[in-house]
Amino acid sequence: MIPITSFAGKHVALFGLGASGLSTAKALVDGGCQVTCWDDALARVVAAKTKKLEVEDLNTADWSRFDALILAPGVPLTHPVPHWTVDKARDAGIEVIGDVELFFRERRKVCPDAPVIAITGTNGKSTTTALIAHLLKAAGKDTQMGGNIGTPLLELEPFHSERHYVIECSSYQIDLAPTLDPTIGIHMNLSPDHLDRHGTMDHYAAIKERLVAGAKIAIVGVDDRMSTMIVDRLELARKPVCRISGAFEIPDGVYAHNGKLYEAYDGTQKQVAVLTGIDSLRGDHNGQNAAAAFAALTVLNIDRDKVVEGLKSFPGLHHRMEVVGRSGRILFVNDSKATNADAAARALASFDRIYWIAGGKPKEGGIASLDQYWPRIAKAYLIGEAAEQFGQTLKGHVVYTMSGTMDKAVAQATSDARADAANEIAVLLSPACASFDQYGNFELRGAAFAEAVRKLLNGNEGQEVA
Repeated sequence: MIPITSFAGKHVALFGLGASGLSTAKALVDGGCQVTCWDDALARVVAAKTKKLEVEDLNTADWSRFDALILAPGVPLTHPVPHWTVDKARDAGIEVIGDVELFFRERRKVCPDAPVIAITGTNGKSTTTALIAHLLKAAGKDTQMGGNIGTPLLELEPFHSERHYVIECSSYQIDLAPTLDPTIGIHMNLSPDHLDRHGTMDHYAAIKERLVAGAKIAIVGVDDRMSTMIVDRLELARKPVCRISGAFEIPDGVYAHNGKLYEAYDGTQKQVAVLTGIDSLRGDHNGQNAAAAFAALTVLNIDRDKVVEGLKSFPGLHHRMEVVGRSGRILFVNDSKATNADAAARALASFDRIYWIAGGKPKEGGIASLDQYWPRIAKAYLIGEAAEQFGQTLKGHVVYTMSGTMDKAVAQATSDARADAANEIAVLLSPACASFDQYGNFELRGAAFAEAVRKLLNGNEGQEVA
């Protein structure tokens, strides 16, 4: 754990007692801060009491005692309306911050040389975070990974100048971190998401931009217009910037093209790695992820041969383009983390012949934007609340069936795929929806898909279950 000594002797209010909230409270207490905790969920308050944390209803507390409000990232800061604790903090004239801000303040105080690579973006940030951590570990570096992925940020090992911190930052976390200053800041891409919490795309983009604007060196994707505008602004401000792409050849930066990774300077290209054959890095979107990781490790002066070898051994991210089984020419791909259409597009672009399982709790915009991928889809199997809506979109373009449940969809898709003569076939779960209609989260949804695949393939000769 990282004790937050920068708040020693202060008294803060903390709202939100999920996993990150509890670890943040403990880190503050360990650093000598008095923390008064609260949550609207009684069970979480009880859990905090069992951990010997000070608990008090912040509705009736005297806010003049507090030096700051520490807010969990899941709690609204601005939209659709500020949470009531935010209003109380502002009335009391105190700052509202989160665990990422505490992390960076403590680093500046105790070990400013500790290398921190911070990653954000609408899509790809989790895979890129995991890939960079994997490559650093493969190169023999002391590496800690956390934040919006896996381990809560303040539960990582204490700062050390030789310890590398690879952290995923969501827009919610960045919004609560006004002084972000990573060694390397990476922004992958922008597409509409979380607008219920940020109001407009311009506001959402401005929050994401803060991560790279505060970094010593910025690595930014240029595969969408708004991210390219971020690069242009950074360059006008004379910020060191590396452009990355998974979709275009670019004259300066790092890009992927036709399964190969290139560096380009002043229009001169040099091939640096081959991605073809690495299942975990299939598709243009993973080309961009690999470009970001290669650029970051180049900045850190990691041996390039070790980076190339590390790319080959990357296992991928659970529930993101994860191959969970094989049956001859058929791949079973768990992409449950694709909770919006833009994320699903990345999977659909990665295979030529697809039996697509989609649906769940629908998001604004549906799947109409995926029309360019209809020719790749042999058949769709629709589940959850979105089934009827998705069916109307696909009607006349893609053959589909109303499967309803995961087990039924997997069985139907597998049966149809086995009758297909194509060289490579993907039975692909890429829902383009939230999971909350049938599952508690996308992890449980992905696990249900993998289990259904295992049941079908288990014990059949010549078939592999990942």
